[in-house]
Amino acid sequence: MKKGLLVVISVLLSVIRMHAQESQEVYSFLRLPVSAHAAALGGDNITLTDDDATVIFHNPALISDVSDKSLNLNFMTYMEGAKTASASFVKAYKERATWGVAAQYMDYGTMKETTVDNVETGDFSARDIALAGTFAYLLSDRISGGITGRFITSHIGSYSSAAVAIDLGLNYQNDEHGWSLSAVAKNLGGQIKAYEDDFERIPLDLQLGVTKRLIGSPLRLSATLSRLSNWDQGFIKHLAVGADLLLGENIYVAAGYNFRRASEMKITDDDGESNHGAGLSLGGGLQLQRFKLHIAYAKYHVSASSLLINVSYSL
Repeated sequence: MKKGLLVVISVLLSVIRMHAQESQEVYSFLRLPVSAHAAALGGDNITLTDDDATVIFHNPALISDVSDKSLNLNFMTYMEGAKTASASFVKAYKERATWGVAAQYMDYGTMKETTVDNVETGDFSARDIALAGTFAYLLSDRISGGITGRFITSHIGSYSSAAVAIDLGLNYQNDEHGWSLSAVAKNLGGQIKAYEDDFERIPLDLQLGVTKRLIGSPLRLSATLSRLSNWDQGFIKHLAVGADLLLGENIYVAAGYNFRRASEMKITDDDGESNHGAGLSLGGGLQLQRFKLHIAYAKYHVSASSLLINVSYSL
């Protein structure tokens, strides 16, 4: 099994090298948060060790802490005319292993089709789909590792493309001192079918994260560094920070700030330069033994706000 895993990783890394000179990135929907809790903490979070099935989309190692037979459904409003939905299922296997399956769907709505002379010829639609399988294993009492294999397809009018990718995740958890440390490599892979002749990059993302519960208090702090595979800007633009206020064992409220999003969304208007609240995120959740509800609010574009809702139930 280990030999087979090394072969898969080698092939996917070869695909990355083959397309190192590609012009632009596709499947950017994979960068959007799926977990409302992670979204509330700045959007990039890989260290949440709560019993929450949506962590399967952020760090495959974290599903080791998810209840057996957890079913999860998610929905997020995005920019005008675009919406995204996802689902996952997590199942424990023996004492140390956990597996899960997940799906993501992004619908960009209907758009006008025109010629190069701006003559309308009809309408077309666009959508992205990702299907994934995840396996996690407790390497020790405090360390877990996980791997996700993903198939991605995209359709824009009459054009289509496909890609394969894997995520690799590692988590160290120390409940006694309130620490959670993680490292994740997301979307290692590349396109196997291009829209036309030019293969394009998929959103490779190397991330490091930490969460610390202040012992004796209801406060939990998180920080995540993302896009470390592309260190083209200053340190601060790779950082997302967040804080949880744990109101008992079942309820939390959270807030976060994503410095990259705040910087990229700045525009100049009559009042000067402003990102109109982009970068800031808020949320909260109810976590009962079998039922979980998480809601987050954020802006991923200056012209629209997004609401992300997660519902999970342990069968």
